[in-house]
Amino acid sequence: MITLLLLIPIIGSLVLLPISDKTITGQIQMKQIAITTSLINFFISLILWYQFDSNTTQFQFVSEFHQLNFCHLNFGIDGVSIYFVLLTTFVTPIALLSNYTNINKNLKYFLISFLLLETLQICAFVSLDLLLFYIFFESVLPIIFIIIVIFGHGTDRFRSAFLFFLYTLAGSLPMLLSILIILSYIGSTDFQLISLSEISLEAQQILWLGFFIAFAVKTPLYPFIIWLPKAHSDSPLAGSIILAATILKLATYGYIRVLINFLPDATNYFNPLIQTIAVITIIYASLSTIIQEDTKRLIAYSSVAHMGVVVLGLFSNTIQGIEGAILLALAHGFVSPALFICVGGIIYDRTGKRIINYIRGLATYMPVFTILFFIFTLCNTGIPLSLNFLGEQLSLIGIWQQNPIIASLGASGIVLSACYSLFLYNRLSYGSYSPHIPVIKDINRREFYILISLLLPTFIFGILPNILLNPLHTSISALIYTV
Repeated sequence: MITLLLLIPIIGSLVLLPISDKTITGQIQMKQIAITTSLINFFISLILWYQFDSNTTQFQFVSEFHQLNFCHLNFGIDGVSIYFVLLTTFVTPIALLSNYTNINKNLKYFLISFLLLETLQICAFVSLDLLLFYIFFESVLPIIFIIIVIFGHGTDRFRSAFLFFLYTLAGSLPMLLSILIILSYIGSTDFQLISLSEISLEAQQILWLGFFIAFAVKTPLYPFIIWLPKAHSDSPLAGSIILAATILKLATYGYIRVLINFLPDATNYFNPLIQTIAVITIIYASLSTIIQEDTKRLIAYSSVAHMGVVVLGLFSNTIQGIEGAILLALAHGFVSPALFICVGGIIYDRTGKRIINYIRGLATYMPVFTILFFIFTLCNTGIPLSLNFLGEQLSLIGIWQQNPIIASLGASGIVLSACYSLFLYNRLSYGSYSPHIPVIKDINRREFYILISLLLPTFIFGILPNILLNPLHTSISALIYTV
């Protein structure tokens, strides 16, 4: 089953290669093939979720490939990785649909890039080998780089692409050194062998720092956040969606899979440090968000603030905190892409502007859009009945059990998120209609379906969280009490 998940996007890419994108008929055919391929992959992941046994902590659907002499491919899924795989397969067709009409030049390479990106992300989430995880963790960088350079906006996209590529690549080099140390110390990078090995506290501390730097850059945490707003603001809409929904979750998964699982003593030792960094990230990013004038940059900085709450929950050393962090990561994967679609897709495609001062009074001509934008804005602030609310509350409750002061400072992000989210919505939606933008139409059927498809899981899982929590309990309990 995992093999199918990995191969279907590759097969779809191969089918796209011989088709010409010079004609309108060829372009329509390519778009249909790419979206159909991604939807098939999503349905296969749903079948995988349905067949998943949540009563065991063992890896399931394990697939091994020994045919390659230079590499041993080993894939499997547990209660944590299944949700990140589902999020990846769910968001990919939405990303393709978001740029369905406004990218026609080099369309073939655009579609193939996102299908390959889906396979590489799934490989990172299902790898059972630390070296493989690093390879797939880094393999997304050149594809995102190409997407920003070729399909991005503005002349500054080259600098943004190089900043993203070099910043995250350099940040991951300490992780590679740590993996090589583990390989020389244990003789293998297999997850199960590493979990059975005893590593001294001093060695764990050195290894932990190497992994943490890589994950902190990818999250990103303060002071490594400079690349994210620029990458978001200059990338195409589909690139921003994938970047916010799944690329940032590679670090979330890495915290759980590597730091908490393999290096528990060092994680406990460095908990005060990472909690302090997470609080600084939340407050700094929230205050930076309030002063932003570019709508995409504003949503990008808000993503940084929410990921800071995720990190607080992950390193709370409690079941509630870790489960809340995973719920918030999933909620962020739904709400943040929706906000990017609203401000960087729907509004930008119609007005050609992203500066808040030039946009005003959209409720006059776009009532349906205004309602949906308002709901997603409230979800971004963490209102009850949304998955964001549950994720934030569980994360903060988890950290409260360890350090009430840190929890109180982290909770300030909720107040600040209400400030910048409602400020953005109010400025764009109400007041007299801006003279700087033409009269525009409300959202079309494609945009409506995309937003509804992101809205439904946000509230379904917010009202019925046990759908997600029941399979998580066993894996997270084993993670906390076994280590």
